[in-house]
Amino acid sequence: MDISVVIPLLNEKDSLKELHDWIVSVMQSNSFSYELLFIDDGSTDESWQTITELSQSNQNIKGIRFLKNFGKSQALHAGFEKASGNVVITMDADLQDNPEEIPELYKMVIEEGYDLVSGWKKKRFDSVISKNLPSKLFNWAARRTSKVKLNDFNCGLKAYSNEVVKHIDVYGEMHRYIPVLAENAGFGNIGEKIVKHQARKYGRTKFGMNRFINGFLDLISISFISRFGKRPMHLFGSLGVLMFFIGFGFAFYLGIDKLFINPTGRLITDRPQFYIALATMIIGSQLFIAGFLGELILRSKRQQQRYFIQDTLNID
Repeated sequence: MDISVVIPLLNEKDSLKELHDWIVSVMQSNSFSYELLFIDDGSTDESWQTITELSQSNQNIKGIRFLKNFGKSQALHAGFEKASGNVVITMDADLQDNPEEIPELYKMVIEEGYDLVSGWKKKRFDSVISKNLPSKLFNWAARRTSKVKLNDFNCGLKAYSNEVVKHIDVYGEMHRYIPVLAENAGFGNIGEKIVKHQARKYGRTKFGMNRFINGFLDLISISFISRFGKRPMHLFGSLGVLMFFIGFGFAFYLGIDKLFINPTGRLITDRPQFYIALATMIIGSQLFIAGFLGELILRSKRQQQRYFIQDTLNID
């Protein structure tokens, strides 16, 4: 199969039929073999009924329906697990991503050898205050923090080689940083393509300002994971040992001072340096233990259940 199109959605019943027809037209005009994977992330409208009706006339449609809303990252993870195309395209269901971009994205992965190609909505049709400016700030911070130099990390329109989506683990709200996750996994050939962005036609956005707060928190998380995710002892252990020896140095000085320099002076427990030394050694020990536990957790193999599927369509 040439292309798998993974489309996470939440309450987008009005746009699904139009989006389906548009994608099918692009696939047929380019003679692509394809599948459409609709991931219903707990919609409360008739989105799943619409997907079911579309599947009756198009056997290339597959669907996964979550029991409740688990988030875009979990929806993408479920779609990546089931995608079988040589190239996996992700796009939003709100008609703001243009399916006409798919052939060029496919070509960049297959012919030019990119592991991942990210869309860049250079000209946006969103609110300047609520989306454009926060998005620019967010992308600037992401570029500065990560090794990936993209202009638009959060663009939903992306293309991946099948190998990439099978080797990355999208969790929490890390869908914004899939290029960073891919780079950390060894897929460093990442490209970018300017894509057309369209104004929302139906409904309203599901994301508020809190997504930027969450995005920056996730940026801190992924920055830490990128540097120390495989070696937490290097960070926590180093800080712990440093703080412990600072505290030990204070305590040693107080002991020498009391025994040999000023034996008739104040009790050690009456001096503030004693409590500084005690607190520093305790904190240092805790940091060291945190690093040790991190190493143990890293080496354990625990399967985490990320979502609960209610229904599927044409999924083995």
